[in-house]
Amino acid sequence: MKGFLELAKTNPFFSPFQTAKCSGSEQPALPKPTLVPSRNIAAAATATTPEGYSCEYGSLKYYALCSVGGALSCGVTHTAVVPLDLVKCRIQVDPAKYKSIFNGFKVTLAEDGTRGLAKGWAPTFIGYSMQGMCKFGFYEVFKIVYSGLLGEENAYLWRTSLYLAASASAEFFADIALSPMEAVKVRIQTMPGFANTLRAGAPIIYQQEGLNGFYKSLVPLWMRQIPYTMMKFACFERTVELIYKHVVPKPRAECTKSEQLVVTFAAGYIAGVFCAIVSHPADTVVSKLNQDRGSGAVDVVKKLGFAGLWKGLTARIIMIGTLTAAQWFIYDAVKVALLLPRPPPPGMPESLRKKLEAAQSS
Repeated sequence: MKGFLELAKTNPFFSPFQTAKCSGSEQPALPKPTLVPSRNIAAAATATTPEGYSCEYGSLKYYALCSVGGALSCGVTHTAVVPLDLVKCRIQVDPAKYKSIFNGFKVTLAEDGTRGLAKGWAPTFIGYSMQGMCKFGFYEVFKIVYSGLLGEENAYLWRTSLYLAASASAEFFADIALSPMEAVKVRIQTMPGFANTLRAGAPIIYQQEGLNGFYKSLVPLWMRQIPYTMMKFACFERTVELIYKHVVPKPRAECTKSEQLVVTFAAGYIAGVFCAIVSHPADTVVSKLNQDRGSGAVDVVKKLGFAGLWKGLTARIIMIGTLTAAQWFIYDAVKVALLLPRPPPPGMPESLRKKLEAAQSS
């Protein structure tokens, strides 16, 4: 426990002032924030920042509350777009019948009525809540751990690689939590005659295929979700840096919480568009695998061909762009509501700055 806290306090992602102890403990005085020269977004303390926090950055309580935020952000947003996800999956597995987004909605409404658009909502909510809990919680853990392994200076210089490694590690575990519910969801949405509910569908899969039925698409799920999450976190983190540096007319330290959340939403949507493109072929394979019981990933790729792997991309860009933006907004809003530390984009360590200045003057 102590090691995690020390790692958290000595990496460039830590807020440049001492955070408050967990509630119930004595509150230390907050020293004035130290501005990083030539960087106008380095201080997180402002007049609008709460004087105390509910927990220390890097504490177990911090990770637990971040996991709660992740569960809410992913569970709520994925459930909200179930109708679009259903049509997207059907375009992927049966493009001859569902020719486009609008045609897909039209055919689905004609065959199943309005209630048909909500098919798969229960496994979606449960599965993606579990995934979000692991994704965001473990990301915070791995970001601090890997930063400690690299050291303060290297963590700053290689921060994009650090974001990629931390998010990939987190998603590895998140997909193990997601896979059973994803298997049930896709079959409910794409297999005519299959069960219409999670309660009825899960036992059918177990009886017919055992536990393997819930995890047979785990590898394609990793292929879809790990690149998606790497892009989601790395692109978001760097986009936030760029927005504050080149777009926002004042330092982050002077922005209100509402203004900061607008930046979060904008950066999240930009990241989401890239996420959708990077992960779409694997998403198509996952959908087709869960529809064709006896097929393997290689068989599906051969059957679909290159063009077939990109079916439903427009729907997915709309869905994932909106999803990613909403997820980051909800996650950041939960942090604000729970008074969690929200460090600013990392500033260059003073030791590294001195080294660079010495190298330039020599």
